[in-house]
Amino acid sequence: MKFNTLIITSLIATVMLSCQSAPSDDKLLSNLKKDVSFLAADQLEGRAIGTDGEEQAAQYLADRFKQLGVEPKGISGFFQEFTVSKPSNPHEEAVIGTDGEGITGRNVVGFINNKAEKTIVIGAHFDHLGFGGVGSLHRGDSAIHNGADDNASGTAALLALAEILKHQKHQSNFLFIAFSGEENGLWGSNYFVKNPTIDLETVNFMINMDMVGRLNEEKTLAINGVGTSPSFVSALDMVNADSLKLVTSESGVGPSDHTSFYLQDLPVLHFFTGQHEDYHKPSDDSEKINYEGLLKVVRYIERLVGKLDEESKLAFTKTKDSSGDSPRFTVSLGVVPDYLFDGEGMRIDGVSEDKPAQAAGLQKGDVIVQLGDSTIVDMMSYMRALSAFQKGDEAKVWYEREGQKLEAQVKF
Repeated sequence: MKFNTLIITSLIATVMLSCQSAPSDDKLLSNLKKDVSFLAADQLEGRAIGTDGEEQAAQYLADRFKQLGVEPKGISGFFQEFTVSKPSNPHEEAVIGTDGEGITGRNVVGFINNKAEKTIVIGAHFDHLGFGGVGSLHRGDSAIHNGADDNASGTAALLALAEILKHQKHQSNFLFIAFSGEENGLWGSNYFVKNPTIDLETVNFMINMDMVGRLNEEKTLAINGVGTSPSFVSALDMVNADSLKLVTSESGVGPSDHTSFYLQDLPVLHFFTGQHEDYHKPSDDSEKINYEGLLKVVRYIERLVGKLDEESKLAFTKTKDSSGDSPRFTVSLGVVPDYLFDGEGMRIDGVSEDKPAQAAGLQKGDVIVQLGDSTIVDMMSYMRALSAFQKGDEAKVWYEREGQKLEAQVKF
Protein backbone atom coordinates (compact mmCIF):
# COMPACT_ATOMS: atom_id res chain seq x y z
CA MET A 1 0.00 0.00 0.00
CA LYS A 2 1.33 3.42 -0.92
CA PHE A 3 -0.51 5.11 1.93
CA ASN A 4 1.14 3.07 4.65
CA THR A 5 0.24 2.25 8.23
CA LEU A 6 2.78 4.76 9.60
CA ILE A 7 0.96 7.63 7.87
CA ILE A 8 -2.42 6.37 9.07
CA THR A 9 -1.11 6.07 12.63
CA SER A 10 0.26 9.61 12.45
CA LEU A 11 -3.10 10.94 11.31
CA ILE A 12 -4.91 9.00 14.03
CA ALA A 13 -2.64 10.55 16.62
CA THR A 14 -3.74 14.02 15.57
CA VAL A 15 -7.37 13.20 16.33
CA MET A 16 -6.92 11.38 19.66
CA LEU A 17 -9.41 12.69 22.16
CA SER A 18 -9.29 13.25 25.87
CA CYS A 19 -11.66 10.97 27.80
CA GLN A 20 -11.90 13.45 30.65
CA SER A 21 -14.56 15.80 29.28
CA ALA A 22 -17.20 16.14 26.58
CA PRO A 23 -15.83 17.43 23.26
CA SER A 24 -16.26 21.12 22.46
CA ASP A 25 -17.60 22.38 19.14
CA ASP A 26 -14.09 23.47 18.18
CA LYS A 27 -12.74 20.00 18.84
CA LEU A 28 -15.55 18.34 16.94
CA LEU A 29 -15.12 20.73 14.02
CA SER A 30 -11.40 20.02 13.86
CA ASN A 31 -11.96 16.27 13.85
CA LEU A 32 -14.70 16.46 11.24
CA LYS A 33 -12.27 18.23 8.91
CA LYS A 34 -9.49 15.73 9.57
CA ASP A 35 -11.73 12.69 9.14
CA VAL A 36 -13.31 13.90 5.89
CA SER A 37 -9.93 14.96 4.52
CA PHE A 38 -8.42 11.55 5.19
CA LEU A 39 -11.32 9.54 3.82
CA ALA A 40 -11.64 11.73 0.71
CA ALA A 41 -7.91 11.85 -0.05
CA ASP A 42 -6.64 10.80 -3.48
CA GLN A 43 -4.47 8.13 -1.83
CA LEU A 44 -7.58 6.09 -1.00
CA GLU A 45 -8.57 6.11 -4.67
CA GLY A 46 -12.30 6.46 -4.09
CA ARG A 47 -12.79 3.71 -1.46
CA ALA A 48 -14.52 1.23 -3.79
CA ILE A 49 -15.49 -2.01 -2.10
CA GLY A 50 -12.78 -4.67 -2.29
CA THR A 51 -9.91 -2.24 -2.97
CA ASP A 52 -6.85 -1.24 -0.95
CA GLY A 53 -8.42 2.17 -0.46
CA GLU A 54 -11.49 0.67 1.16
CA GLU A 55 -9.30 -1.45 3.45
CA GLN A 56 -7.27 1.60 4.49
CA ALA A 57 -10.46 3.52 5.20
CA ALA A 58 -11.83 0.62 7.26
CA GLN A 59 -8.62 0.40 9.28
CA TYR A 60 -8.70 4.15 9.90
CA LEU A 61 -12.26 3.91 11.20
CA ALA A 62 -11.41 0.96 13.45
CA ASP A 63 -8.46 2.90 14.87
CA ARG A 64 -10.66 5.97 15.44
CA PHE A 65 -13.29 3.89 17.24
CA LYS A 66 -10.57 2.43 19.44
CA GLN A 67 -9.17 5.87 20.28
CA LEU A 68 -12.68 7.05 21.20
CA GLY A 69 -13.10 4.19 23.65
CA VAL A 70 -15.76 2.44 21.56
CA GLU A 71 -15.82 -1.36 21.90
CA PRO A 72 -15.39 -3.63 18.86
CA LYS A 73 -18.60 -5.35 17.82
CA GLY A 74 -17.73 -6.98 14.54
CA ILE A 75 -16.79 -10.60 13.95
CA SER A 76 -13.04 -10.01 13.87
CA GLY A 77 -12.53 -7.06 16.20
CA PHE A 78 -14.25 -4.08 14.61
CA PHE A 79 -14.57 -5.77 11.22
CA GLN A 80 -17.43 -7.75 9.74
CA GLU A 81 -16.29 -9.09 6.39
CA PHE A 82 -18.65 -10.28 3.68
CA THR A 83 -18.19 -11.55 0.14
CA VAL A 84 -20.51 -10.73 -2.73
CA SER A 85 -20.71 -13.12 -5.67
CA LYS A 86 -22.25 -11.66 -8.79
CA PRO A 87 -24.39 -14.12 -10.81
CA SER A 88 -23.78 -14.65 -14.52
CA ASN A 89 -27.51 -14.10 -15.14
CA PRO A 90 -28.16 -10.31 -14.89
CA HIS A 91 -31.76 -10.97 -13.81
CA GLU A 92 -30.61 -12.74 -10.64
CA GLU A 93 -29.61 -10.90 -7.46
CA ALA A 94 -26.05 -10.84 -6.14
CA VAL A 95 -25.37 -13.41 -3.42
CA ILE A 96 -24.04 -11.85 -0.22
CA GLY A 97 -22.28 -14.15 2.26
CA THR A 98 -18.94 -15.02 3.77
CA ASP A 99 -17.90 -17.87 1.49
CA GLY A 100 -17.20 -18.20 -2.20
CA GLU A 101 -15.48 -16.10 -4.81
CA GLY A 102 -16.36 -12.50 -5.44
CA ILE A 103 -15.80 -9.05 -3.98
CA THR A 104 -14.93 -8.92 -0.29
CA GLY A 105 -15.91 -5.86 1.72
CA ARG A 106 -16.04 -5.07 5.39
CA ASN A 107 -18.37 -3.24 7.71
CA VAL A 108 -16.74 -1.50 10.69
CA VAL A 109 -18.80 -1.97 13.84
CA GLY A 110 -18.37 -0.34 17.26
CA PHE A 111 -20.44 -0.40 20.45
CA ILE A 112 -21.05 1.74 23.52
CA ASN A 113 -22.37 -0.57 26.20
CA ASN A 114 -24.56 1.29 28.67
CA LYS A 115 -25.86 -2.04 30.02
CA ALA A 116 -29.31 -1.17 28.70
CA GLU A 117 -32.07 -3.36 27.33
CA LYS A 118 -32.42 -1.36 24.10
CA THR A 119 -29.89 -0.24 21.49
CA ILE A 120 -29.85 2.68 19.05
CA VAL A 121 -28.10 1.98 15.74
CA ILE A 122 -26.26 4.87 14.07
CA GLY A 123 -24.89 4.20 10.60
CA ALA A 124 -23.26 5.68 7.50
CA HIS A 125 -21.62 4.08 4.48
CA PHE A 126 -17.93 4.78 3.92
CA ASP A 127 -17.42 3.26 0.46
CA HIS A 128 -17.59 5.19 -2.80
CA LEU A 129 -17.11 4.69 -6.55
CA GLY A 130 -13.34 4.30 -6.88
CA PHE A 131 -12.42 5.52 -10.37
CA GLY A 132 -16.03 5.81 -11.48
CA GLY A 133 -17.66 3.16 -13.62
CA VAL A 134 -21.30 2.21 -13.03
CA GLY A 135 -23.03 4.93 -11.05
CA SER A 136 -20.66 7.73 -12.06
CA LEU A 137 -22.09 10.85 -13.69
CA HIS A 138 -18.64 11.88 -14.93
CA ARG A 139 -18.19 12.19 -18.67
CA GLY A 140 -14.55 11.82 -19.60
CA ASP A 141 -11.49 9.79 -18.76
CA SER A 142 -11.39 7.59 -15.68
CA ALA A 143 -10.70 9.65 -12.55
CA ILE A 144 -10.70 9.21 -8.78
CA HIS A 145 -14.11 9.84 -7.22
CA ASN A 146 -13.22 10.95 -3.70
CA GLY A 147 -16.78 11.09 -2.38
CA ALA A 148 -16.25 13.78 0.26
CA ASP A 149 -19.97 14.41 0.68
CA ASP A 150 -20.92 10.90 -0.46
CA ASN A 151 -20.19 9.70 2.08
CA ALA A 152 -17.07 10.79 3.96
CA SER A 153 -19.35 13.45 5.47
CA GLY A 154 -21.73 10.92 6.99
CA THR A 155 -18.87 8.74 8.16
CA ALA A 156 -17.18 11.68 9.88
CA ALA A 157 -20.52 12.53 11.50
CA LEU A 158 -20.73 8.93 12.71
CA LEU A 159 -17.36 9.32 14.47
CA ALA A 160 -18.39 12.68 15.92
CA LEU A 161 -21.55 11.19 17.41
CA ALA A 162 -19.53 8.33 18.91
CA GLU A 163 -17.21 10.95 20.39
CA ILE A 164 -20.15 12.86 21.91
CA LEU A 165 -22.24 9.93 23.13
CA LYS A 166 -19.29 8.25 24.80
CA HIS A 167 -19.32 11.11 27.32
CA GLN A 168 -23.06 11.01 28.04
CA LYS A 169 -25.36 8.84 30.11
CA HIS A 170 -28.23 7.25 28.21
CA GLN A 171 -30.91 4.64 28.67
CA SER A 172 -29.78 2.85 25.50
CA ASN A 173 -26.65 1.24 24.16
CA PHE A 174 -25.25 2.57 20.89
CA LEU A 175 -24.16 0.50 17.90
CA PHE A 176 -22.11 2.41 15.32
CA ILE A 177 -21.81 0.87 11.86
CA ALA A 178 -19.77 2.14 8.92
CA PHE A 179 -21.13 0.17 5.98
CA SER A 180 -19.32 -0.88 2.83
CA GLY A 181 -20.88 -1.79 -0.50
CA GLU A 182 -23.69 0.77 -0.26
CA GLU A 183 -22.93 2.17 -3.70
CA ASN A 184 -23.30 -1.32 -5.22
CA GLY A 185 -26.75 -1.97 -3.75
CA LEU A 186 -26.77 -1.67 0.06
CA TRP A 187 -24.58 -4.78 0.29
CA GLY A 188 -23.04 -4.10 3.71
CA SER A 189 -26.26 -3.16 5.50
CA ASN A 190 -28.12 -6.03 3.83
CA TYR A 191 -25.50 -8.44 5.12
CA PHE A 192 -25.52 -6.94 8.61
CA VAL A 193 -29.28 -7.21 9.22
CA LYS A 194 -29.18 -10.85 8.11
CA ASN A 195 -26.07 -11.53 10.19
CA PRO A 196 -26.35 -9.06 13.10
CA THR A 197 -23.69 -8.87 15.79
CA ILE A 198 -26.36 -7.92 18.34
CA ASP A 199 -29.93 -9.12 18.82
CA LEU A 200 -32.05 -7.03 16.44
CA GLU A 201 -34.97 -7.43 18.85
CA THR A 202 -33.16 -4.99 21.16
CA VAL A 203 -32.85 -2.29 18.47
CA ASN A 204 -34.99 0.75 19.25
CA PHE A 205 -34.43 2.66 16.00
CA MET A 206 -31.80 3.28 13.33
CA ILE A 207 -30.25 6.63 12.30
CA ASN A 208 -28.63 6.81 8.85
CA MET A 209 -26.50 9.69 7.57
CA ASP A 210 -25.80 9.80 3.85
CA MET A 211 -24.55 13.04 2.24
CA VAL A 212 -24.83 15.48 5.13
CA GLY A 213 -21.91 17.75 4.23
CA ARG A 214 -23.52 20.42 2.03
CA LEU A 215 -25.97 22.24 4.32
CA ASN A 216 -27.17 25.21 2.23
CA GLU A 217 -27.74 28.86 3.17
CA GLU A 218 -31.35 28.12 4.08
CA LYS A 219 -30.06 25.38 6.43
CA THR A 220 -32.32 22.81 4.79
CA LEU A 221 -32.10 19.30 6.23
CA ALA A 222 -34.06 16.46 4.67
CA ILE A 223 -35.22 13.75 7.06
CA ASN A 224 -36.74 10.63 5.52
CA GLY A 225 -38.55 7.87 7.37
CA VAL A 226 -40.52 10.06 9.78
CA GLY A 227 -43.57 7.85 9.23
CA THR A 228 -41.84 4.70 10.49
CA SER A 229 -42.64 5.51 14.12
CA PRO A 230 -45.37 7.72 15.64
CA SER A 231 -42.76 9.13 18.04
CA PHE A 232 -40.66 10.84 15.37
CA VAL A 233 -42.67 13.81 14.08
CA SER A 234 -43.26 15.55 17.41
CA ALA A 235 -39.63 15.14 18.46
CA LEU A 236 -38.13 16.65 15.30
CA ASP A 237 -39.23 20.24 15.95
CA MET A 238 -38.72 20.04 19.70
CA VAL A 239 -34.94 19.64 19.32
CA ASN A 240 -34.46 22.12 16.46
CA ALA A 241 -32.43 24.66 18.42
CA ASP A 242 -30.51 25.83 15.31
CA SER A 243 -33.71 26.65 13.38
CA LEU A 244 -32.92 24.22 10.59
CA LYS A 245 -35.44 24.07 7.77
CA LEU A 246 -36.67 20.49 8.06
CA VAL A 247 -38.07 18.84 4.93
CA THR A 248 -39.54 15.47 5.85
CA SER A 249 -40.92 12.42 4.11
CA GLU A 250 -42.66 9.43 5.63
CA SER A 251 -41.16 6.60 3.61
CA GLY A 252 -38.78 4.15 5.22
CA VAL A 253 -37.58 2.99 1.81
CA GLY A 254 -34.90 4.88 -0.11
CA PRO A 255 -31.55 4.44 -1.88
CA SER A 256 -29.47 4.17 1.30
CA ASP A 257 -28.73 1.82 4.18
CA HIS A 258 -31.70 2.68 6.40
CA THR A 259 -33.84 0.68 3.96
CA SER A 260 -32.22 -2.58 5.10
CA PHE A 261 -33.30 -1.89 8.69
CA TYR A 262 -36.78 -0.69 7.75
CA LEU A 263 -37.34 -4.00 5.96
CA GLN A 264 -36.66 -5.69 9.31
CA ASP A 265 -39.61 -3.74 10.79
CA LEU A 266 -37.42 -1.24 12.62
CA PRO A 267 -38.06 2.55 12.82
CA VAL A 268 -35.54 4.48 10.73
CA LEU A 269 -34.52 8.08 10.02
CA HIS A 270 -32.33 9.09 7.10
CA PHE A 271 -30.55 12.48 7.16
CA PHE A 272 -29.52 14.23 3.94
CA THR A 273 -28.50 17.80 3.04
CA GLY A 274 -29.29 17.54 -0.66
CA GLN A 275 -28.02 16.79 -4.15
CA HIS A 276 -25.46 18.98 -5.88
CA GLU A 277 -23.57 19.21 -9.17
CA ASP A 278 -20.60 17.25 -7.77
CA TYR A 279 -22.70 14.17 -6.95
CA HIS A 280 -20.98 11.00 -8.21
CA LYS A 281 -18.31 13.04 -9.94
CA PRO A 282 -14.55 13.46 -9.30
CA SER A 283 -15.24 17.01 -8.10
CA ASP A 284 -16.87 15.87 -4.82
CA ASP A 285 -13.84 16.96 -2.78
CA SER A 286 -13.22 17.77 0.88
CA GLU A 287 -12.73 21.52 0.42
CA LYS A 288 -16.35 21.83 -0.73
CA ILE A 289 -17.79 20.51 2.53
CA ASN A 290 -19.67 22.96 4.77
CA TYR A 291 -18.05 21.84 8.02
CA GLU A 292 -19.95 24.27 10.24
CA GLY A 293 -23.16 22.97 8.67
CA LEU A 294 -22.02 19.38 9.18
CA LEU A 295 -21.50 20.13 12.87
CA LYS A 296 -25.04 21.55 13.08
CA VAL A 297 -26.38 18.28 11.67
CA VAL A 298 -24.34 16.30 14.23
CA ARG A 299 -25.59 18.41 17.13
CA TYR A 300 -29.18 18.15 15.87
CA ILE A 301 -28.98 14.35 15.77
CA GLU A 302 -27.38 14.34 19.23
CA ARG A 303 -30.35 16.27 20.64
CA LEU A 304 -32.85 14.11 18.79
CA VAL A 305 -31.30 10.90 20.07
CA GLY A 306 -31.43 12.27 23.60
CA LYS A 307 -35.08 13.21 23.24
CA LEU A 308 -36.15 9.88 21.76
CA ASP A 309 -34.16 7.97 24.36
CA GLU A 310 -36.43 9.38 27.07
CA GLU A 311 -39.23 7.18 25.75
CA SER A 312 -39.73 3.44 26.04
CA LYS A 313 -39.09 1.30 22.99
CA LEU A 314 -40.48 3.04 19.90
CA ALA A 315 -43.42 1.57 17.99
CA PHE A 316 -42.84 0.69 14.33
CA THR A 317 -45.25 1.61 11.55
CA LYS A 318 -45.09 0.63 7.88
CA THR A 319 -45.14 3.47 5.39
CA LYS A 320 -47.36 3.76 2.33
CA ASP A 321 -44.84 2.59 -0.25
CA SER A 322 -43.76 -0.50 1.68
CA SER A 323 -45.67 -2.82 -0.68
CA GLY A 324 -43.01 -2.34 -3.34
CA ASP A 325 -45.40 -0.70 -5.82
CA SER A 326 -42.94 2.04 -6.75
CA PRO A 327 -43.18 3.25 -10.35
CA ARG A 328 -40.99 1.45 -12.91
CA PHE A 329 -39.22 3.52 -15.57
CA THR A 330 -38.17 2.71 -19.11
CA VAL A 331 -37.19 6.32 -19.90
CA SER A 332 -35.38 9.18 -18.18
CA LEU A 333 -35.85 12.92 -18.45
CA GLY A 334 -32.18 13.41 -17.62
CA VAL A 335 -32.49 15.67 -14.59
CA VAL A 336 -31.36 15.57 -10.96
CA PRO A 337 -34.40 16.37 -8.78
CA ASP A 338 -34.04 18.83 -5.91
CA TYR A 339 -34.98 16.58 -3.00
CA LEU A 340 -35.01 19.51 -0.60
CA PHE A 341 -37.71 21.40 -2.50
CA ASP A 342 -40.91 21.62 -0.44
CA GLY A 343 -43.01 23.68 -2.86
CA GLU A 344 -45.53 22.44 -5.42
CA GLY A 345 -43.99 20.65 -8.38
CA MET A 346 -40.58 19.05 -8.99
CA ARG A 347 -37.64 21.46 -9.01
CA ILE A 348 -34.63 20.58 -11.14
CA ASP A 349 -31.26 20.61 -9.38
CA GLY A 350 -29.17 19.58 -12.37
CA VAL A 351 -29.51 18.72 -16.07
CA SER A 352 -27.51 15.91 -17.70
CA GLU A 353 -25.87 16.45 -21.06
CA ASP A 354 -27.41 14.96 -24.21
CA LYS A 355 -30.63 13.98 -22.45
CA PRO A 356 -34.28 14.90 -23.20
CA ALA A 357 -34.44 17.73 -20.65
CA GLN A 358 -31.38 19.48 -22.07
CA ALA A 359 -32.69 19.09 -25.64
CA ALA A 360 -35.99 20.69 -24.53
CA GLY A 361 -34.18 23.65 -22.97
CA LEU A 362 -34.90 22.85 -19.32
CA GLN A 363 -32.47 24.33 -16.79
CA LYS A 364 -31.42 24.00 -13.18
CA GLY A 365 -33.99 25.77 -10.99
CA ASP A 366 -36.96 25.13 -13.29
CA VAL A 367 -40.00 23.69 -11.50
CA ILE A 368 -41.93 21.09 -13.51
CA VAL A 369 -45.66 21.41 -12.83
CA GLN A 370 -47.11 19.21 -15.59
CA LEU A 371 -45.79 16.36 -17.72
CA GLY A 372 -48.12 15.20 -20.48
CA ASP A 373 -51.60 14.83 -18.98
CA SER A 374 -50.29 14.55 -15.41
CA THR A 375 -50.14 17.42 -12.92
CA ILE A 376 -46.91 17.37 -10.93
CA VAL A 377 -47.32 18.36 -7.28
CA ASP A 378 -44.43 16.46 -5.68
CA MET A 379 -41.72 13.89 -6.33
CA MET A 380 -44.06 10.89 -6.29
CA SER A 381 -46.46 12.41 -8.84
CA TYR A 382 -43.46 13.20 -11.07
CA MET A 383 -42.28 9.59 -10.84
CA ARG A 384 -45.75 8.25 -11.65
CA ALA A 385 -46.03 10.58 -14.65
CA LEU A 386 -42.61 9.57 -15.96
CA SER A 387 -43.38 5.85 -15.63
CA ALA A 388 -46.18 6.18 -18.20
CA PHE A 389 -43.79 6.92 -21.09
CA GLN A 390 -41.81 4.61 -23.37
CA LYS A 391 -38.70 5.24 -25.43
CA GLY A 392 -39.62 7.29 -28.50
CA ASP A 393 -42.67 8.93 -26.91
CA GLU A 394 -43.13 12.70 -27.03
CA ALA A 395 -44.91 14.89 -24.49
CA LYS A 396 -45.39 18.49 -23.50
CA VAL A 397 -43.86 19.65 -20.25
CA TRP A 398 -44.98 22.77 -18.40
CA TYR A 399 -42.58 24.42 -15.98
CA GLU A 400 -42.08 27.58 -13.97
CA ARG A 401 -38.98 29.76 -14.37
CA GLU A 402 -38.52 33.07 -12.56
CA GLY A 403 -42.27 33.47 -12.03
CA GLN A 404 -43.25 32.61 -15.60
CA LYS A 405 -45.04 29.45 -16.73
CA LEU A 406 -43.42 28.03 -19.86
CA GLU A 407 -43.86 24.93 -21.97
CA ALA A 408 -41.61 22.73 -24.05
CA GLN A 409 -41.75 19.52 -26.09
CA VAL A 410 -39.81 16.53 -24.76
CA LYS A 411 -38.84 13.44 -26.75
CA PHE A 412 -37.80 10.40 -24.72
